[in-house]
Amino acid sequence: MPARPRPALRLALTLALAATSPSFAKAEDGGAAEGSRPNIVLIMADDLGYGALGCYGQQKVRTPRLDRMAAEGARFTQAYAGSCVCAPSRAALMLGVQTGRTPGRSNADPGLRAEDGPRTLAATLRRAGYATGGFGKWGLGDVESPGAPWQQGFDLFFGFLDQTHAHFHYTDHLFRDDRRVDVPENRDGRRARYAPDLIVDEALAFIRANRDRPFFAYLAVTPPHAEIDAPEDSIALYRGAFPEVPFPGGHYAAQPTPRAAYAGMVSRLDRDAGRVLDLIAELGLDGRTIVVFTSDNGPITAGGADPAFFRNAGPLRGLKFSLYEGGVRVPLIVRWPGRVPAGRVVDDVWSHVDFLPTFAALAGAELPSGVELEGRSGLPAFLDAPRPPRAEPLYWETPVDQPRKGLSWAGRIGRHKGIVPAPDDPLEVYDLEADVAESRDLAPARPDLVQSFRDLFAREHREP
Repeated sequence: MPARPRPALRLALTLALAATSPSFAKAEDGGAAEGSRPNIVLIMADDLGYGALGCYGQQKVRTPRLDRMAAEGARFTQAYAGSCVCAPSRAALMLGVQTGRTPGRSNADPGLRAEDGPRTLAATLRRAGYATGGFGKWGLGDVESPGAPWQQGFDLFFGFLDQTHAHFHYTDHLFRDDRRVDVPENRDGRRARYAPDLIVDEALAFIRANRDRPFFAYLAVTPPHAEIDAPEDSIALYRGAFPEVPFPGGHYAAQPTPRAAYAGMVSRLDRDAGRVLDLIAELGLDGRTIVVFTSDNGPITAGGADPAFFRNAGPLRGLKFSLYEGGVRVPLIVRWPGRVPAGRVVDDVWSHVDFLPTFAALAGAELPSGVELEGRSGLPAFLDAPRPPRAEPLYWETPVDQPRKGLSWAGRIGRHKGIVPAPDDPLEVYDLEADVAESRDLAPARPDLVQSFRDLFAREHREP
């Protein structure tokens, strides 16, 4: 493996280069003045559906800290992930482009490339002088890959590099940058140390260590992705609360009480978000730290998960791997005391591709050149400033295997959604303002919209 600078040296080199580089365009929307730039914390859950939190209508699982976060900030009702599956969703977020332009369109595709390194969200903030830490599930490049997080703008990484490795919450090892960190308590199949706990601990240590300078903490937690399991104190919160059908195991560990375990995972995730908020308050950073919570895609039926029982997609059609709303519409909560007005419900259409330009504007950072960003700054929506409705269309594509291999396509233009669920399927059109469940296909009556979506799909798709 080629040698690479350690984190402190990488950061020093980055700052020196940023001071002399003319190749980056200034972020729009009135970037923050020096001295007023907030810390940025982005918490992203894994496979957490639109309806999985109390503040989004969940009635079976308790999420008091995230509900309180929403009450103290803004809760978005029309936020979208970059994809309906993990890796391309994360790539879209990091690069600020939709999945017609990401390097990969599925979990099986290669991750980020060497040329993506200067363009990522993390690299953009690092050039602006932010300490950058990534924690949890990366999924965009392994140790020897150009897509590894230390090649993509992060000063420090701790967690799972690989998608499949992240399925196992009681793993016997994690990674700190390119170094394996053993978890000896979990060797030989023992299940003593819950990896998400270790990952949150590292994120909290990063925040504490960087309290005196601007920082970006990306906490991509793995719950409630399968395997469906949590420490006993979390499962005990729901043991006996639901009828259960044991999950026999296979790729994922057996689980005798999968509903209680799933609910315990979500409540522990809620607790962990609270731990982050509590530390920020303890350090006196509340007024200069924006905290954002979201998910990478919709819920899944795997490992004993039962999204129908919990109504994890809320009123939406579809789940993970589907481009119907249940696969791509996700929670989004934003808290910044004194700046984001409390108790707001925001109906603006928002996409994960908006994070890069939004956070760049917050940081006074320069946007990467050589790439056509497809997001827009969401600061006006965050701060409740005047803004026009979204003019930019949204677009998704994802590979499917049935009835034959090919692509599923979807887009949103204004209030309308167009989707081709599988190869050879006709294009369907829905009015999401009148029919959020996507139950009444308007395509036969609206050939004009059908053509608009065909044009969008043709324009947005590019070969990887």
